[in-house]
Amino acid sequence: MTKPDPQKPNPTVQDVARAAKVSTATVSRALSTPERVSIKTRNKVAEAVEKTGYVLNHAARNLRRRDTGAIVALVPDIGNSHFSNILQGIETVCAEKNLKVLIADTRKPSMARPRIGEFFSKNNCDGIVILDGHFSISGIREANPKLPPIVTAGEWSDDPAVPIAVVNNLLGADLAVSHLLQCGHKTFGHITGLLTHKPGRDRLEGFKSTLKDAGHDPEAAWIVDGDYTLAAGARAAETWLNMADRPTAMFCASDRSAFGFISALSEAGVRVPDEVSVVGFDDIDIAGHFVPPLTTIHQPRRAVGEHAAQLLLSLLEGKQPEVRSVQLEPQLVVRKSTRRIS
Repeated sequence: MTKPDPQKPNPTVQDVARAAKVSTATVSRALSTPERVSIKTRNKVAEAVEKTGYVLNHAARNLRRRDTGAIVALVPDIGNSHFSNILQGIETVCAEKNLKVLIADTRKPSMARPRIGEFFSKNNCDGIVILDGHFSISGIREANPKLPPIVTAGEWSDDPAVPIAVVNNLLGADLAVSHLLQCGHKTFGHITGLLTHKPGRDRLEGFKSTLKDAGHDPEAAWIVDGDYTLAAGARAAETWLNMADRPTAMFCASDRSAFGFISALSEAGVRVPDEVSVVGFDDIDIAGHFVPPLTTIHQPRRAVGEHAAQLLLSLLEGKQPEVRSVQLEPQLVVRKSTRRIS
């Protein structure tokens, strides 16, 4: 940008108009409502702004993209602490850049798909972070090619061009099953997550592959479909109680499923870990205060949110992230829902 000469008056809109070879009205529109002018004209005005020194550099940059000062986070359940922790990470990074984070709970009845579709517009936000694995981003892009930049947090995307920040779910499952093996267990069960989503499939795959590597037949393990909910855990417990040959070690794809499983067993008079050891996945806030305190796989959820926000900021600044797929390592947290057996 041209440095202002202290001997000359400040550049005016007329100066910008002459440099861009457009009318002053066009300059005004380009500065205040850039969506009303063509990209070609917008860029001409931006170059003139930089040449004359009429405004700061960032104002010229903002002419090239509709700058609302806000991003949207699409969340499937705002009341779930798993997602709220990720949002904390997103908001921390965005606050440093004076970006507002607008949150849309995608499971609310008021957030029907046409309403959600309004967010996928450059006029409504600068960028989007998707925490809901139900979205087909490639399908959304096909319907609306002029999308703002998108990243996903905690979920994979069906569009390989979309940057992602996720936990290594395969490693997490391996840590969980390895712990149960080290405790001496020989029979195993798994309450899955949503198998329509890659995190759920990865946790199931990690469960099977770790058993196989340890010399166990993964097909002999008891596997029950779940969806990360308390109800899924409770349903699995009812089946477990009626089994003649009950597995003594259970890996649940979420803490909530583990809570539902343990609670239903407790009501039936079965104690954890005396009769069955249970490992969860997520390490949500209540996990350490549950009865018994839950052995689980800790997800660095806040860090997932921070990395997702940083990926989005790179896109907003016109840069391509050096690493488009950020996988963070989970950790095993051993508490009192598992025990060693003879």
